[in-house]
Amino acid sequence: MNILVTLDSNYKEQLVVMVYSLLKSNKNVFFKIYVMNSSLNEEDFSYFMKYLPIDRCKFIDVKINEKKLNKAKVTDRYPKEMYYRIFAAFYLPKDIDKILYLDPDLVVINSLEKLYNIDLENYYFAAASHVFGPISLFNKIRLQMEEDIYINSGVMVMNLKELRRHQNIKDVFKFIEKNEKYLILPDQDVISGLYSSKILPLDPYVYNMTERLLAFKRVNKLNVNIKWIKENTVIIHYCGRNKPWKENYKGRLNKFYLKYYNEVFKKNKLS
Repeated sequence: MNILVTLDSNYKEQLVVMVYSLLKSNKNVFFKIYVMNSSLNEEDFSYFMKYLPIDRCKFIDVKINEKKLNKAKVTDRYPKEMYYRIFAAFYLPKDIDKILYLDPDLVVINSLEKLYNIDLENYYFAAASHVFGPISLFNKIRLQMEEDIYINSGVMVMNLKELRRHQNIKDVFKFIEKNEKYLILPDQDVISGLYSSKILPLDPYVYNMTERLLAFKRVNKLNVNIKWIKENTVIIHYCGRNKPWKENYKGRLNKFYLKYYNEVFKKNKLS
């Protein structure tokens, strides 16, 4: 399987945990992990392989030097690296038609096979949404979207073949410039705003589970609990400021992250 990640050196530890979790949950799969970055060095990649087995995964360094993004909106939570996934089709090898993008701040707890092999048809992305109802309408108006699917960009199956054929980089920069003052979560604003009609929706409770979604299910008395998550959820995403490696974490899903964290850093290598 081909996996894409984007990060800087601040998320090295989280990336190790994420990759460890997908190796543990997909035992007979070899992963090529393409790391789009502008600042990681040889020491950083050595750090990854200190904890992860070379017979199960390979890291490929994809250096980005996109000067045109110097004026793009960034914050402490949303660095320039988050934009790289938008242009992945132009930086990754041309013989890769599809790739699964994963944020470093998540864990994979079940098989990725069904997700990875999803039929994208002519869609550019397959991704899940975390917003519903009035907020969806607000985003549609704010970003002048064709459809009201506003995605979370932390988990995306990307149709690189279709993106290479149809994506216009100039349109992305024009969108960023035109909507700069309206961008809240910049990268997924751009993807949702430009490509909403080309996004295949995924079930967020299966492929992009969060504490907020779990709370929403409880409030609405739907049958989702920790047991259900263990059996049905594939990816748990710790998006937002509520991170399981922080002491002030609130919720119940941190146990999944801590399980993999303790395993990888206590065992040192995946057995």
